[in-house]
Amino acid sequence: MQRMQRWPHHIGLAVFNALCMYLLLPAGLVGIAMWAEKNGIGVFNRVDLAKGLDIGFGILLLDLSMYMQHVLSHRIPVLWRLHQVHHADQDLDVTSGLRFHPIEAILSLAYKAIIVCLFGISPEVTLGFEILLNANALFNHSNVYLPGWLDRCLRLFLVTPDMHRIHHSIDQREYSHNYGFQLTWWDRLFATYQQSPKLGHIEMKVGLQSPNGQMVVANTWLDLIKLPVYKKNNES
Repeated sequence: MQRMQRWPHHIGLAVFNALCMYLLLPAGLVGIAMWAEKNGIGVFNRVDLAKGLDIGFGILLLDLSMYMQHVLSHRIPVLWRLHQVHHADQDLDVTSGLRFHPIEAILSLAYKAIIVCLFGISPEVTLGFEILLNANALFNHSNVYLPGWLDRCLRLFLVTPDMHRIHHSIDQREYSHNYGFQLTWWDRLFATYQQSPKLGHIEMKVGLQSPNGQMVVANTWLDLIKLPVYKKNNES
């Protein structure tokens, strides 16, 4: 399927996911954070921190939590089935950052809500992090070319398109690396960082293979919804 033909399906899936999450939690994560703040729920709502520390700690905790969620989505079979909807894309571009199964999106929302309540992360930090997370998800799935020197500099802090592209390799030894969405520190800290693909970016293939070596193909909106129920395509 040509790139422009994929976009309506990816965007349609993202709109459907947003609608599902709105119906389940109309106030969103920011509403959860406001409720926790009002009721004194969570660590930061019970501990006085110097001005600015709650912002820094809040962003770091949320980003670490997203890294951990991503790792679990690869390690736990039922979560991997859902996450394969994202990995089955064979032509990465900015819309690939929108390509997630509705159930995975809902579980991610619930997970983040628990983290926000547990640590008492402020509404402002929660909103700011969500904006950054979504912007970075679009950026690191894009086909934006960065000069080598700029890519190396950004990787000291941020996940770049080339770094995240390795995570979409068909080789399990490579897609089991580079889990971060925003900060590169967690991959470095937990030894899941990979500098470059074994075959190089030009030769590296993107997508997902079934156990028999065939490429998993799911491009239409309906195919993406149904993909997790097909066992033959979902064994890691």
